[in-house]
Amino acid sequence: MARLKDKYLNEILPKLMKENKYSSVMEVPKISKITVNIGVGEAVQNAKSLESAVSDLQQITGRKPKVTQARKSISNFKLREGTAIGCCVTLRRDAMYEFLDRLVSIAMPRIRDFKGVSPKGFDGRGNYNLGLKEQLIFPEIDYDKIDTVRGMGICFTTTAKTDDEARQLLRELGMPFRK
Repeated sequence: MARLKDKYLNEILPKLMKENKYSSVMEVPKISKITVNIGVGEAVQNAKSLESAVSDLQQITGRKPKVTQARKSISNFKLREGTAIGCCVTLRRDAMYEFLDRLVSIAMPRIRDFKGVSPKGFDGRGNYNLGLKEQLIFPEIDYDKIDTVRGMGICFTTTAKTDDEARQLLRELGMPFRK
């Protein structure tokens, strides 16, 4: 079992239940999935950039990414409907907890001048979005083998009904929010 999942079940769940006075274990918020997305706008001109983004994301998450395609044509961006423009991975269960553990304990401390993540990334329904500027913070990525620095979006989907419940859950799981 993942270390963070074990911590959630044995420490965080009882603590949240006691603090928020939930009557059932099913009311306690939990993370249902984590989606990691890399948008590669330059893939329209250079298909190799998409391949390297897919390999980077596969190394980071340990799962094979799904290549995402443009939904509609936009002439200003020279973009046609159906053109491959990014990749994403959805993590659930143990893989999700392993990724969150590596993100919080290994990757985030490697960010230069890191003061915590923004507490403003909540969407009003208990989900949290986080943007990273470079994939180099993950130890799986070899600095010499990357062609360009890419950012990524990470979305934490929770069962929390409010942003405060989700913030409390993520803080307990180790997410370093800025003061």
